[in-house]
Amino acid sequence: MENSEPYRLSEVPVAPSTFDREVVFIDMPESDLSARRILTHTLLFLITAATTTITGASWVVRVTDNSWFGLFFGPPLAVIHETLAGNLFPLTQGLIFSTTLLVILAAHEFGHYFACRYYGIRATLPFFIPAPPIVGLTLFGTFGAVIKIKAPITSRRALFDIGIAGPLAGFAVALPASIIGLAIAKPAPFVESLPSEGVQFWDPLLFRVISWALGTPPMIDWNPVYWAAWGTLLVTALNLFPVGQLDGGHVLYAVFGKQVHKWISRLVVVATAALSILALIQYQPPVYGFWTLVLLFLLKVGHPPVAEDEPLGRARTILAVVALIVFILCFMPFPITTLSPGQ
Repeated sequence: MENSEPYRLSEVPVAPSTFDREVVFIDMPESDLSARRILTHTLLFLITAATTTITGASWVVRVTDNSWFGLFFGPPLAVIHETLAGNLFPLTQGLIFSTTLLVILAAHEFGHYFACRYYGIRATLPFFIPAPPIVGLTLFGTFGAVIKIKAPITSRRALFDIGIAGPLAGFAVALPASIIGLAIAKPAPFVESLPSEGVQFWDPLLFRVISWALGTPPMIDWNPVYWAAWGTLLVTALNLFPVGQLDGGHVLYAVFGKQVHKWISRLVVVATAALSILALIQYQPPVYGFWTLVLLFLLKVGHPPVAEDEPLGRARTILAVVALIVFILCFMPFPITTLSPGQ
């Protein structure tokens, strides 16, 4: 979280014949809802909608070019080719994926935003961050979304509410998307057991519970709602890590205070690093390797103090337990693994 923007003082000298002093003008910060800033947010959203749509559509096209160019650029080009040829199925799947994904991300960020507005804390609208629509580089066509808080959060209750509002709002939308994605899932064709080679994506605990309740086949074909929900649940788990100024870090600080936040943050960073090392030992992608670096940075930055130390109350304590349950349901120790014929 960032402190509020300081007012800029411009000292303008006035002619001595008029006054023997200086006149000070105060330049007020530009409104966060100005036309220019709304245009910026809108353009970023539209670009992200385009990259996520193309990425989602790329998952259902077939590319025979096994070169590096075909691996990275073949799917987007194939989507364009199929669309121009009149086959709108990939584009339709991409639109469904993009809509589901962006609605969940928007729910998360607007949860933070409206909590800030409730407490009178300045915050920007969500910045959606596009990513290259290349499946080999990014799985979803976006790096997520963020808001920028421009004033200090001085109250424990405000810190708790702002921190927890995003993950719970996003999860509230991701939950029905998860149910729909698994309910409409079709069995993977000609698959009776786990594949012997290739990339394997593993489900979070929430998906396993829903699959058990719905009787979903153990191996299913790709569908856009399922994939959007899978990705946003992973993002939810990452945000709920109790470290630094992540959403989970805010909740931890508000509930237990500075010292407990400090030591649990360190333990979580060590555990995340150990998980990455374990993946390397097992010849698996160290999915949490980069995240460990992010957590180390957040650990170094620390968490700003909270001045008002009022009790949170029973309702917020219950919500903290709910957030912990959400984290457990969303967390995946090894989201992605690779299999080789020898394994």
